[in-house]
Amino acid sequence: MPNGVHDPSAGGFRSLLAARPIPGRPNARCLIVGEVAQAHDGSLGMAHAFIDAIAAAGADAVKFQTHLAHAESTPAEPWRVRFSMQDDSRYAYWRRMEFTEEQWCGLRAHAVDRGLLFLSSPFSLEAIELLTRVGVAAWKVASGEIANTSILDRMTETGLPIMLSTGMSRLDEIDVAVTRIRAHRIPLAVLQCTSAYPCPPDQVGLNLLGFFRERYDCPVGLSDHSGTVYPGLAAVTLGAEVLEVHVTLNREMFGPDVAASVTTAELRQLVEGVRFIEGMQLHPVDKDRLATDLTPLRSAFTKSVVARADLPVGTVLRAEHLAAKKPGTGIPAGRVDEVIGAHLRRSVKADQVLTEADIERGTQ
Repeated sequence: MPNGVHDPSAGGFRSLLAARPIPGRPNARCLIVGEVAQAHDGSLGMAHAFIDAIAAAGADAVKFQTHLAHAESTPAEPWRVRFSMQDDSRYAYWRRMEFTEEQWCGLRAHAVDRGLLFLSSPFSLEAIELLTRVGVAAWKVASGEIANTSILDRMTETGLPIMLSTGMSRLDEIDVAVTRIRAHRIPLAVLQCTSAYPCPPDQVGLNLLGFFRERYDCPVGLSDHSGTVYPGLAAVTLGAEVLEVHVTLNREMFGPDVAASVTTAELRQLVEGVRFIEGMQLHPVDKDRLATDLTPLRSAFTKSVVARADLPVGTVLRAEHLAAKKPGTGIPAGRVDEVIGAHLRRSVKADQVLTEADIERGTQ
């Protein structure tokens, strides 16, 4: 940690990832990560604005990407999508996205001050060294780096928890990476991710959450690129311990990931939805007890047997004498058959709710 300062949030993150999942009954809150990636477009001020917006939305962590052009790219690297009008090459774009170590320290300090875990995916060994000095709560292995053993090994040497994104990896590659990380006995979460921007519903892969949990016996999560809140909400109902979504300040912003991002307003809605779902999961309902607790409400919504007209004492009650009306404070309407054939112990008025005290059964 910078200046020898201990970050208490890192311990909480470690505990979260180390927690054993109980399907349908999470024993820890799902970690919600707002992914900035390159949405700041090289602007330090914009990067800080994202921290404030993500914190205000109620997320647990903010995540950036740390790109060092000279360490991860070559001038010949092709564009994934040629979106930038000011960068002659992909290499030039990465250069423009770089922050200094001092600037990274400022971003981290801002995040911690706002109560957020500070995360950033490194894309080179040099980026890992930089982030180690800056201080991150955990490592996020980007989809394209899962087979990069040098990066995996350096991450594990730090002892920090690792989130492994599986976006473009085959199952055998994931197996190798998990085994390599597990050898160091550090907390690990495996995240289902589909590297499509935006990701259509038929490629989200919610079924893989349970598959990864059973295969690797570890916490699982979803790194979602759908640009909607729906996969995240569904993932939490399936017991996801980590949820990562790309974030944009609004749909009109510049950048290649806007279509695959949720707005900060939608992030707030997602956080509220996740916490609501967790509240439901943590409080299973006993149906009979619930009905008992709702007895005052039942009387307002259910119906009783009532007299259709004024009836004198001694009347032998027939179906045409009776009706079912609110409130449900008398003989329940569902027991009307028990009332037919009984006689009145006293006279009743039209619309009077009948009670057991008003009738006597078995006497004509």
